[in-house]
Amino acid sequence: MSLLVLAALIAMGTAVAHLSCIYFGPQCYAAQMAPAFIVESAINGTYLAPIATIFASGIFVVLGLYALAGTGTTNNVVGRWLGKLPLIKPAIYTIATLCIIRGVLPLQLWLRHPDKVTDVVLYVGIVWLMTGLLYLSGYRVCANQQKS
Repeated sequence: MSLLVLAALIAMGTAVAHLSCIYFGPQCYAAQMAPAFIVESAINGTYLAPIATIFASGIFVVLGLYALAGTGTTNNVVGRWLGKLPLIKPAIYTIATLCIIRGVLPLQLWLRHPDKVTDVVLYVGIVWLMTGLLYLSGYRVCANQQKS
């Protein structure tokens, strides 16, 4: 259970970090490696940057909620509030797979062309690889505990 809770904290923390860009402005978007058109939107003060940020943050919140729901516990406050989300098993496995792929991509590029990968990109890749493994192993542990 604690593995999925840690995965949820990482996902929710990512949502908060993304939302901080709305407050901190274009430099924050650039520091978080947002696409150039999003940074440009923040510089120009258009609505594209904050709307895209809220959308992206919402995705990370949903990922965090699935991690919490994947624990299968309904006997705590979060479990009673959250209930059972639809398609838990395929969702968790899909999230885990995407996180692992997101983590492996910069690692393989770093191994082949270390000059093309910044330290930040490498560290973010490692975090997402670990997050994917947390989703995968955490869900399997929780599913096995519920069977016994």
